[in-house]
Amino acid sequence: MKEFVLIFRTSSTPSAPPTKEQAEQMMSSWMNWMGSIAAQDKLASRGSRLGITDSKVVGPGNVVTNGPFTEIKEFINGFMIVKADSIDEAVEFAKECPMVTGGGGKVEVRPAVNPEDNN
Repeated sequence: MKEFVLIFRTSSTPSAPPTKEQAEQMMSSWMNWMGSIAAQDKLASRGSRLGITDSKVVGPGNVVTNGPFTEIKEFINGFMIVKADSIDEAVEFAKECPMVTGGGGKVEVRPAVNPEDNN
């Protein structure tokens, strides 16, 4: 079984903040989705949300800019790690992510590789 990182991408121009009820519904959807993966013993790490404010990007020549990547239309909002037999199975997990099914975002699926793996 391999590990795959699910990277959650959202728009850099969010719409109006959700209402309390919308936020509770979204949190419930996320917990149910992650719980269904955990129930299959396929959740390697719940990962973490990534902050937006007070973020910096360090580039070549030690040039430091405000981040995250304000020049693009999407940014990485968080990640989690799942265990799956194939990337296709990991993609199936991603298809059920609340960010995809109703949150207006995308999930990037990438294999986690060890230092000896050059792929």
